Parts: sequence; C-alpha cells; structure tokens
Amino acid sequence: MQSLDDSEQPPPPMQTPKGISRRQLLRNALVGGTVGALGISAAGYYLYQQHLPPHASTTPTLVVRWNNAALHAIGTTHPGPPMVARALAVVHTCMYDAWTVYHPTAVPTQRTGIPKVTGQNERAKAEAISFAAYRALLDIFPTEAPYFTNLMTELGFNPQNTATQSTSPAGVGNSCAQAVITFRHTDGSNQLHGYQDTSGYPSAYGDYPAAPTPMNTPDVIKDPNHWQPLRIADGHGGSIVQKYIGPHWGMVQPFALTSGKQFRPASGPAVVTDPLYATQAQEILTFSGALTDEQKVIIEYWKDGPFSAQPPGHWCLIGQYVSHRDHHGLDADVMLFFSLANALLDASIACWDAKRFYDSVRPITAIRYLYADKSVLAFAGPCVPPRAIPGATWTPYQPMTFVTPAFPEYLSGHSSFSAAGAEILKRFTGSDAFGSSTTFKAGGSDVEPCCAPVKDVTLSWATFSEAADQAGTSRRYGGIHFRQGDYDGRALGRLVGAQAWEKAQAYLHGTV
Repeated sequence: MQSLDDSEQPPPPMQTPKGISRRQLLRNALVGGTVGALGISAAGYYLYQQHLPPHASTTPTLVVRWNNAALHAIGTTHPGPPMVARALAVVHTCMYDAWTVYHPTAVPTQRTGIPKVTGQNERAKAEAISFAAYRALLDIFPTEAPYFTNLMTELGFNPQNTATQSTSPAGVGNSCAQAVITFRHTDGSNQLHGYQDTSGYPSAYGDYPAAPTPMNTPDVIKDPNHWQPLRIADGHGGSIVQKYIGPHWGMVQPFALTSGKQFRPASGPAVVTDPLYATQAQEILTFSGALTDEQKVIIEYWKDGPFSAQPPGHWCLIGQYVSHRDHHGLDADVMLFFSLANALLDASIACWDAKRFYDSVRPITAIRYLYADKSVLAFAGPCVPPRAIPGATWTPYQPMTFVTPAFPEYLSGHSSFSAAGAEILKRFTGSDAFGSSTTFKAGGSDVEPCCAPVKDVTLSWATFSEAADQAGTSRRYGGIHFRQGDYDGRALGRLVGAQAWEKAQAYLHGTV
C-alpha cells in the first residue's frame, strides 16, 4: 500500500433519464449544455460535449445508451455505492457475454455452449447485446421496467421476445444474460433479499472481528476507534439513525480478485493512542476552518451522494466521455465498459472488506471525541464565515441530510473506485491523458445555496490520475475521510484496476 506521504448504425434517440435530480446531474457533470435528443443522460451529455476533439462523435453507442439506462435506474432507486458497482458490472457483463458470440476470440464469463456466429452482422450483434442488457436491468431494477421497455421499443426490438434459442440474436442475448444473472444471484450480495446483511454485523463472521462491545450509539461515543452510526436530519423535520450499508460486501464474489481481502492493508488505520490519529483529525479541522471556493467546489463536484449515480456511475460517465472523445464504435465500448464496470465491482468488494475488518471511526466522531471540551475554528454553517464552535458539535462540509455515509471510514470508497476507474481508462486508451474540465456556477452549491462559490470556479484535469486523486482529496476537504483512508484507498484501487484489466484481457483473447 502507498505510504501516508503526501461502422455501427446509430440507434434512434432515447429520452433523457429523469431519476437523478437536475442539481445532482449538474454536479456529476463536466460541463453545461442542452441535452437535446442525443439519447443520453444530462450528466453524460455534459461530460463529453465540451472540449471534444474536432469531429468527435456526438452519437452515443448502443453500449452508452444502455449504460445510461442503468444510471437512470440508479438515480431513481438510490442503491448504496457497492450495489451500484455490482449493478453496472452485471449489466455490462451480460452485454459482453452476448457480444462474444460474434467475436472470433473472446470467451464469455459464463459458458452457455452457444456457438460462434461468423461474419459481421452488426444488427444481430446489437440486438443480442440489447436483449442481454434488457434482461439484466429487469432483474436488478424491476420497478424501472417501463423505462427499459420503452428503450427496447425505440431501438426496434420486441421486448416480449423471450426466445432462448441460439439461432436468433434475441435468444443469444436472453440466454447469455440468464447465465450471468443466475451466477450473480448466488454471489453473496443477497440481491434477492434487498442486499440485506448476511454476515450478522456486529458479530464476528469469518475472519471479520466483532464490533466492540459496547458499540458506539448515535448519542454516545464509547470507543473512539470505531464507527458510529449517526442520527441525521431526514429533510422533513425529523431524523433517522444510520444503518450500515453492506457490511457483508467484502464476501461478494469478485470478478478478478482471489477474494475481497486479497489487497486488504495489513496495518490498518491509526488508533486513538497513535499520534497520527490526532494529526489526521487536525488536518480535517484545518481544512474546515479555511475552505476556499475551489476546495468547496471540489467537495461538491465529487461528493456523488445518495441521489446521484454514486462514484461508480460517475466513472462510467467519464467512460462515456472517452467513448465520444475517441470515436468509439460498439465493439470498443463493449470492452471498455465491461472492463471498467468489473473493476469498479472489485473495488467495492475490496474496499468494503477493509471497512468491515477495521470498522474504523469517521472524522465526525473522532473530532467530536478529541475536541469535546474545546472550541475549534471550523465551518459553522451555510453562508456564514468560519468561526470558533464547540468541538462536540463539529460537522463536515456536507448537506445536513448527508453529513457522513453510513459505513466505516477506512478505506475511502471514493479513492478506491476512482483509482480503479482511472487505471482502466489509462490502460484502455494507452494514455493517462484526460483533458477535460467543468465550470461550477456562482451560487450553485448544495451545501451553501446561493452563497458559494462567490464566483464561477473551473476545475480541470489533464489526466485520469489527476481526476482520481482529486476525488480522493475531496473527501478530506469535506470532512468525510482521513488521509490514511484516502491514500491507502488510492493504492488499493490501482491494484484492483490492474488485476481487473488483466482478467478482462484474458477473456477478450480467450486465454482464461
């Protein structure tokens, strides 16, 4: 782990997803603009529309359209970050497996015995891929069936076709999807029961130690080394107590990893008796008391909260940008999103394994514990300057309905997802060059509406690595993660991304 040192026929347009709020779409976007009839989400449009090379494609591939259908469903159903990563991986694996029937060397992840189809039949390939995506999305997001069915109809396919014969493209897609779906129904995620915990948290399970006894409660910090569920505003005048999202997720079947613990950091986070514990808490306070407009925009742009596409979806949107920037056709996007989505899945598993194993404290709990009887210079609420406040009441620079995510700190999910995503994009494109930017309008803040930023702020990224690092840093600026959780998450994400890439390439070349 890193040390603590610092020729396809374009399909007809589809409707723009409406599940993600306009404000959140804007925050997930790279640039502003008019969506029009491009058949992608607003965020996807913003991602690729500005700073494209001359003559870059503005027609999304079929893969991008189905990716946006998945992002629509994510925006309306609000699953947790690891569930988002898995959903995207399942959808793009189903599409990939159907696509392999029409590719000379690629092999599917789930063997169905369907023979290869020789010759180039782009329409048949597109049909098989669409049926595979459709079946996967229906299985994961059944409440969004009308949306998916409308897309199938717009594409000219019969959504009622449930054929499974390998002699038809629909049969290829349906069969390949079902094989993946069947496998994933028993992958340890517990999809069929709403992803509920199967590991008995806070009890010990496998090599996961039990949470401390007594555990922290929303009102009392009993052990400052461990996670504390928070009582947060529900946005309707009441409050709710957080419930750990995905404590079993480290035991989900990975794509390329040998297990969720393969890259688990051996040392883990600092404990309260370690001077580093207080040093990292002080760094968070230093940020909190002197946030610049640029730092606030970095927090807002990358926060990817519960009504967004989440960090895995954000990196798929960046993948969409690459697709359009680099003139991708169907085949390229099948492989790009297959590799990317499965790297994000494995990042979720590896990161959540560490979260469960270490059950580590969030900055909000650590700071309130360390500074319980002291005043601290910090963010004091929307639209007021930083000032001295009681340490026991400190809050991160986040919306009051989402003060801190509902799972332990170490490792940072943003850092892990982003590093894994950047690793795939670097390897796929053969370069770290990203070359994009976003301008955040004055007064557009979710945390401080109409007050921040004071003037327009532009963020730009020369490389994917720079974007990934900024995503990790944003969580320290925002008071969500410590430096250890950020840096070790980045290191883990790079390892996960590299291993996922090699596995995806093995499938492509038929060497699995």
